[in-house]
Amino acid sequence: MSAKQTFGIGIALVLALAVGWLGKGLQTPSNTTLSDTDPRSGMAEGPCPDGSQPLHWVAPMDPNFIRDEPGKSPMGMDLVPKCSSETIGSSAGQVKIDSAVLQNIGVRTERVERRDLERVIRSAGRVDYDERLVSHVHTKVQGWVEKLYADYEGQMVARGQPLLEIYSPELVSTQEEVLIAVRYREETKASPFPDVRHGGASLLDAAKQRLALWDVPERDIERLIETGETRKTLTLYAPSSGVVTHLMVREGMEVAPNTNLYTIADLSRVWVYANVYEYELPWIEVGQRARVEISYLPGQSFEGTVTHIDPFLDPATRTARVRLEHANPEGLLKPEMFANVSILADARNEALAISEEALIRSGRRNLVFVALGEGRFEPRVVEVGIQTGDGWIEINEGLAEGEVIVSSGQFLIDSESKLQESLQKFLSHQEKKEHKHHDMMMDMGS
Repeated sequence: MSAKQTFGIGIALVLALAVGWLGKGLQTPSNTTLSDTDPRSGMAEGPCPDGSQPLHWVAPMDPNFIRDEPGKSPMGMDLVPKCSSETIGSSAGQVKIDSAVLQNIGVRTERVERRDLERVIRSAGRVDYDERLVSHVHTKVQGWVEKLYADYEGQMVARGQPLLEIYSPELVSTQEEVLIAVRYREETKASPFPDVRHGGASLLDAAKQRLALWDVPERDIERLIETGETRKTLTLYAPSSGVVTHLMVREGMEVAPNTNLYTIADLSRVWVYANVYEYELPWIEVGQRARVEISYLPGQSFEGTVTHIDPFLDPATRTARVRLEHANPEGLLKPEMFANVSILADARNEALAISEEALIRSGRRNLVFVALGEGRFEPRVVEVGIQTGDGWIEINEGLAEGEVIVSSGQFLIDSESKLQESLQKFLSHQEKKEHKHHDMMMDMGS
């Protein structure tokens, strides 16, 4: 054998020995597991706090986007692991959410507190006359206007102030009848016959009554009897103080009993009409306080009272007319003005209240989420009272003062709780199926 052949055989033996040694070193005994040989066994490598692998991966802004492995959401955000520790071990009815998810959905909280609440119903209003303080001036005799004392609309008049003088032939003849009756009474006063004496007095009383029915003042009738002088005209006086809103006559015009000569309105008290929608009517009662503001008087308000609520609705606007009564001593509220009306209804002092945005209305019940700390939340059914209209709701039952509730992001928490509930049911169902399959395999093997 040559030296070259001997060298080749030696190289072959060395390679064989090397291969055998490597194969022997890499071989794993059949009764040995990876955990027995891996020096890292027992060390947690999963993303969950306890080192375990997550149940699934979910998008931070879309709880319905679920994947079995990490990745990106449709919005380009990293998927968040959902660990079994977040649901398993929580109390019944509670939901536990990872802090990263809470930060992404922008959860804000507030404390349940006591505060003074008022239900404020706002509406547009219109100022009008108090109909009980409006007077109409008529004459009860036919005649002609001789003189006007109140001769323009808007003029202020006082009660008892002369308004106009009317010439009436009937008035003159009736005054003469009174004077004749006076003379007849004087002539029959000494008569020995009672019927005659009584007839003279009755004739005078009838003539005086006729003048009184024509609204001739008693003082003018007495002056006529004392002086014996008839007056050509009848003076009409203002029946109440106020402003002349309608003037229907001028000097020289013929007037009749059906003619409305003046309309006088007392503006020391006015009415304000507001239209209220039907769903707000249960909150309004007669006697409630109301506040009126006028645009041309910024910062100034007028206090009033609800005095009447119409028992029917306007079919066109579906609103009911509510009447408010306001004192107006300075005359700042003028009829036909537009106003902003605020009706203060159902005042509650020291009522338990939360912000309106914290309430979840499901249709059948009202819910809030109570923050228990460490990412745990509990849905709570509450009974609500009045709603102020400016962001606060009274709580009658379900919460205690000082509890912390979610005021923003609660809808996402509600979605998350429903998702976790369905996942728990799904995992429980899968576990039952696996146990059942295992039992079947065991039965078949035996």
